[in-house]
Amino acid sequence: MSVEEEATMGFKPEADLGLAERDEWSYSSAVTVGPLRFGMALDEVVEASKAFGHTKISDCPKDHAIFSPTWKVEVSRRGVTPSPPAVTAYVSQAVGLFCVAADAVHGPQVAYDGIPLVGRGLPELENDAIAYAEANDVYFRYTPEGYAGPDDPGVVLRGQRVGQVLRSRPLFMVTRDGANTEWDSMPSEEY
Repeated sequence: MSVEEEATMGFKPEADLGLAERDEWSYSSAVTVGPLRFGMALDEVVEASKAFGHTKISDCPKDHAIFSPTWKVEVSRRGVTPSPPAVTAYVSQAVGLFCVAADAVHGPQVAYDGIPLVGRGLPELENDAIAYAEANDVYFRYTPEGYAGPDDPGVVLRGQRVGQVLRSRPLFMVTRDGANTEWDSMPSEEY
């Protein structure tokens, strides 16, 4: 569905949602997302996030006995007060930073080999993932919820409701302590 069709049907176009005004962050699979490097300790994540915005730290509930204590670092954009978190980083005591979630509305834009992943309409993102896979003779993958994205185990696409529309909220991840895959590592707050 195009932005014009969404506007006609009572949905807000992307510009009205603030989706056009984004910082751009780089992504290197299993290495970095913007200024955040996987494996960083909690204080390093907070320090690296200061350039982007204000941080709030909280403990994550210990849902699984195999995981070490985990903290959630919510980063709100500087100058936008009060605002929902633009980025949520999850830091494990055992492995450091293992997950970074970019908010569909307020988060920075992160691309995978030229495909913007944050705040996109899910059907549009699916079309781009399929076209990319066909053009480059590579694979793409679907999440169990049916969201299409790059065939990178470090990118887990989620849907985030924005008004009446689902937009993409990617999680950039590495495997955390006691888990076999990124899916096993997903923080319960992101389900």
